[in-house]
Amino acid sequence: MSQNDLPPGAFTDAVNAIGNTPLIRLNRLTSHLQGSEVWVKLERCNPGGSIKDRIGLQMVLDAEANGLLKPGGTIVEATSGNTGIGLAMVAAQRGYKCIFTIPDKMSSEKIDLLRAIGAEVHICPTAVDKEDPRSYYEVAARLGREVPGAWYPDQYSHLANPLAHVLSTGPEIWKQTAGRLTHFVATMGTGGTITGCGKAVLDAAKGAGSKPPQIVGVDAVGSILKEYFDHGTMGEPKTYLVEGFGEDFLPPATDFSLIDEIRPVDDETCFRTARSLARMEGLFCGGSAGGAVQIAIDMAEEADERGEAAFFVVILPDAGNPYLSKFYNDDWLRENGFNPDEWE
Repeated sequence: MSQNDLPPGAFTDAVNAIGNTPLIRLNRLTSHLQGSEVWVKLERCNPGGSIKDRIGLQMVLDAEANGLLKPGGTIVEATSGNTGIGLAMVAAQRGYKCIFTIPDKMSSEKIDLLRAIGAEVHICPTAVDKEDPRSYYEVAARLGREVPGAWYPDQYSHLANPLAHVLSTGPEIWKQTAGRLTHFVATMGTGGTITGCGKAVLDAAKGAGSKPPQIVGVDAVGSILKEYFDHGTMGEPKTYLVEGFGEDFLPPATDFSLIDEIRPVDDETCFRTARSLARMEGLFCGGSAGGAVQIAIDMAEEADERGEAAFFVVILPDAGNPYLSKFYNDDWLRENGFNPDEWE
């Protein structure tokens, strides 16, 4: 029986369940807003638990179509965790092996999950330059060259990364908002989400004769992306604790011309708002989700002050489960200089 023969909500395998994630309105966190609304795209509902399932599948499909990944081959990738999980899920369904490199600041839950799915994981130092042979980027590139039958997709430059969102995430958002979208908000790492979704919703608005939505990037304090966008210089990257977004180099997958504005967000804001999402909205998500939601709420307040009725959609990239030992743990927060007792 093929996927087309099945009723809605039934799938022939995990890969066919990727996408069509729910769009959910925030209520308690936004109860003070007068005319604006904030909605969130819950990407933890993908079978691998994050938005990266989408690009994992699209990159593998591209590699298969171009003869870069052969039966029994090995996928080698540098990942902060979620892309690896997405690739490992697709690999398990298709019979590929996986080798991933991951920075040592990432949660133990992500590393354990990658290994549970069958991947070989190499843990690399975070506090080194991208070009350093010890960096997780360079180790992955080297393994991609050395391992027989290996394919190294490099999500930071692979055009199938934004393409996944042009084909699925962006059109889903436009359809789910019935064209009411005025602001799209997403954190930035590889840039695939903001580039692909941004292009899709801008094209949809143009086709509908609607005012183009504002495309808003969210960058981690310590990353270089906002400074490059604002001033054309990269500056010196600094260490930050939140996982999954921000960069110390310019990812080729990012199309900055589609972006209207980039706003910075610090560790505490990410962690505090993510915990509030869980406790006040029942949405248990990662730290990057907290940062993106807070930026959207701030901008919605500004829209209210201008007398505008704005409609925000925010990407919530992943679930909170991989961070239970980190910012959902009060002891970890205190050890890292935060005071969660003041947050509630």
